[in-house]
Order: sequence, then C-alpha cells, then structure tokens
Amino acid sequence: MGATKTEHFTNKHNAIATLAKALGHPARVAIIDYLLHAENCICGDIVNELPLAQPTVSQHLKELKNAGLIKGSIEGNSICYCIDEKAIAKMKTYFVHISMTLAKKKNNCY
Repeated sequence: MGATKTEHFTNKHNAIATLAKALGHPARVAIIDYLLHAENCICGDIVNELPLAQPTVSQHLKELKNAGLIKGSIEGNSICYCIDEKAIAKMKTYFVHISMTLAKKKNNCY
C-alpha cells in the first residue's frame, strides 16, 4: 500500500478525513444510529442489534473510538460507549461551511 502523504495536508483536512473514513462503513453508521437512541450501552447490546459477530462489532467500535467519534468507559466487565459530541460538532462545522460557501457562490454546476 502506498503512502497517504497526510503530512501534505492541514490538520483540519486530516481530522475531517479521519472522521469521514470512520463513517465509511454501514456498520459504523448503524452503531452511531444505535448510540443516538440508546440510553445506556454496552458492547453486548450493540452486538445484539447488528447482524455481525462480536469480534467484528468490536473492530468497528475500535475504529470509531480511534477516530474520536465515540468514547468508551469501563463499567464492571463491560464497556459503555457514547457519541463524542465534540467530533460531531467538528463535522457539523465543516458541512455548514461547505453549505454556506455554496450558497454564496451560487454554483452553476450541473
């Protein structure tokens, strides 16, 4: 695999790309949706909601956590996951910026 050359891009570009990459799998989007609606969550609950094996769900949780989209805290023998609102705010800011720029630009691209 070739080098990604992330050093050629700004920290902002790399941060948004990391978040977007983490959301680049439908299972991870489903996990985020589940966490949005769950009051409390442990890994076992997520496994019951998805048509995936426990190790696969754990890998997706790890990717989301490494990207900073979710946080996890140990509670007894389980890990309680929740959405990191700061990461969502970064993405929102980025997409609002795109939307506002496009509105000003009145893009005529068809």
